[in-house]
Amino acid sequence: HSFAELQNYLTQLCKPWSDGGATGGEDEPRGGKQQKGLPRELARHRELAEVGGEMRETEELTADGKKILERLMDQDEDDPEAEPVDESSVKKMILTFEKRSYKNQELRIKFPDNPEKFMESELDLNDIIQEMHVIATMPDLYHLLVELNAVHSLLGLLTVVDLLQELTDIDTLHESEEGAEVLIDALVEGQVVALLVQNMERLDEQVKEEADGIYNTLAIIENMAEFRPGMCTEAAQQGLMQWLLKRIKARPFDANKLYCSEILAILLQNNDNTRELLGEMDGIDVLLQQLSVFKRHNPSTAEEQEMMENLFDALCSCLMLPANRDRFLRGEGLQLMNLMLREKKMSRTSALKVLDHGMIGPEGADNCHKFVDILGLRTIFPLFMKTPKKMKKTGASEKEHEEHVSSIIASMLRNLKSQQRSRLLSKFTENDCEKVDRLMELHFKYLEAVQQADKRIEGEKHEMVRRGEILDDSMEDEFYLRRLDAGLFVLQLICYIMVEISNSGIPQLRQRVHQILNLRGGSVKVVRHVMREYAESIGDGKTEEFKEAERKRIMDLVDSF
Repeated sequence: HSFAELQNYLTQLCKPWSDGGATGGEDEPRGGKQQKGLPRELARHRELAEVGGEMRETEELTADGKKILERLMDQDEDDPEAEPVDESSVKKMILTFEKRSYKNQELRIKFPDNPEKFMESELDLNDIIQEMHVIATMPDLYHLLVELNAVHSLLGLLTVVDLLQELTDIDTLHESEEGAEVLIDALVEGQVVALLVQNMERLDEQVKEEADGIYNTLAIIENMAEFRPGMCTEAAQQGLMQWLLKRIKARPFDANKLYCSEILAILLQNNDNTRELLGEMDGIDVLLQQLSVFKRHNPSTAEEQEMMENLFDALCSCLMLPANRDRFLRGEGLQLMNLMLREKKMSRTSALKVLDHGMIGPEGADNCHKFVDILGLRTIFPLFMKTPKKMKKTGASEKEHEEHVSSIIASMLRNLKSQQRSRLLSKFTENDCEKVDRLMELHFKYLEAVQQADKRIEGEKHEMVRRGEILDDSMEDEFYLRRLDAGLFVLQLICYIMVEISNSGIPQLRQRVHQILNLRGGSVKVVRHVMREYAESIGDGKTEEFKEAERKRIMDLVDSF
């Protein structure tokens, strides 16, 4: 693209003033994403050239422009055979780049108001940058970029975004871990994210080339974060988090907004530092504002739906940090999620997931009480009684839905006190204990699923022992995860609700639970076994005192079940 646009620009420049050439025609339409950035620089030089306005200067410019155009034409016609690329040719290429970069900077400083004086050096520099794209095919030679200090020079140029994108392409990085490590180290040391953010702040997305520049910049950040997740905290602190939150607020929806939502979700994954930073920047409010659009309207395209889900994922990640639960509460996040559940739009499934994250554990107590106060019980129990059929559109499974609803009810039983707890328990006695009947139906459904999974796993274990393989801890962990995935986690939540309501002091509930267990050949022993296993695995990431207290609390409930 660069070559065609340069030709177009220089042809315009060579026209006499009377033809209107110096004022320029309309920009040519572009194609593709990978813009090299140079035409934008030239457009700026053109404006500077026009400021002169003297006929004599124009004639000089035209003469220079013709020379450069002739050179470009020669280049196009006489493309020499590419020489083989090896370590020495890459070294030569990098040193040529350094020389041309230095010369271009020198001329720019010397003739700041006369672009024609440094136009040729600009073209030379662009040529070598295009040649350097070949280095992206050989990650084992990336160390040369660092050793010859080219990374520092590259970071000083804004026209190399697409080259950096190719160099950091995730598949290329994995081809040579060693070369990739060296390059990423140098980029991180050179504060590449801070420089990229500064560049994005200067770009105007109304201009398609500049919008593409932002897209390509985000691709560099994504590649680096995927290769080295540890850099996410530093990247967020170098202005990226602030820029993303600001960009996500912009309307209308476009590809860059979608990409920003994706990068934001990546930054927040398993990272309390970035979660805290987002909370401090009022990011919870930004996420809630952006999601509020979907409470009464479905996303209009698959891309917009993807963005909505990214924002929900970001919000769920943030709620893993206790301090953000309070911000969510104050920002009326519970009210918004409750409305989404009632509206029955695509956002309902994700809203349920957010409520689950906001109410779980002792840190969710305030949200649990508020949820009852805003009449959330009227919303959640119909979803408990009947799993919606229209879930295929959102890609959620029946199991996911039943897991989130059961988890929300279990969290409320754990956290609610006094009046709010009584309101929750009275729900189970309504309409001849229909909610208990539904609870027991789910108990047997998931018990059967887990028993089938256990049978398969036992068969595999016997087979492994027969072959003389050792069942180590990692294998046991893998089997346990498979059991959870098959439905053990939902079964644990359901059994927890059963023992909680049976110990609530309402005889009617205890009787109904045991009556249905006996009627369907169930067993108190099985429930106790499930709960003991649950108590053993509780509180990942919690303090030892918390784990101990929680285990004791659960085992006391189990013993009196």
